[in-house]
Amino acid sequence: MHYSISDLRQRPDFFDTVADRIWSAWWQRHGVARGYIVGRLQENLGAAAIPFALVAHRDDVFMGMASVIASDLDERPQYTPWVAAVWVEPQFRTQRLGGALVDAATEAAFRLGEPCLYLCAAAPRRAFYERLGWQPIEEQVGELRLTVFRKDRPVAEE
Repeated sequence: MHYSISDLRQRPDFFDTVADRIWSAWWQRHGVARGYIVGRLQENLGAAAIPFALVAHRDDVFMGMASVIASDLDERPQYTPWVAAVWVEPQFRTQRLGGALVDAATEAAFRLGEPCLYLCAAAPRRAFYERLGWQPIEEQVGELRLTVFRKDRPVAEE
């Protein structure tokens, strides 16, 4: 499958789509206003290294996204940064795009010098992240009973 993965700063034309997916997938059902998500996503367009969002696309067709943010779980403020908002459009699922997005976000954060990353996921996603090399470090966290995962930057070979 042919696609590119770009930083949202280089493809701001996908901003509204990314905001819509984040809001509808994770926040709308909790009564969070879409405008709040738009405001938080705008932080990804700034000059700071983190947060950033990556988008998978084929030309102008949005295929998916993943972000790296400072914090994704209120119950674990000591962990930072996090891979978050991993989404693949339904018609592109089962084609390894989700893994490619997670890996691209992880590698970008490691290039920034981050020694490790975290992510959280519901039980049905556990095997997916374990296949990508993420290690579960906590179970049943918060009211959503999420698993927290960690991935360490590989040690450079000498």
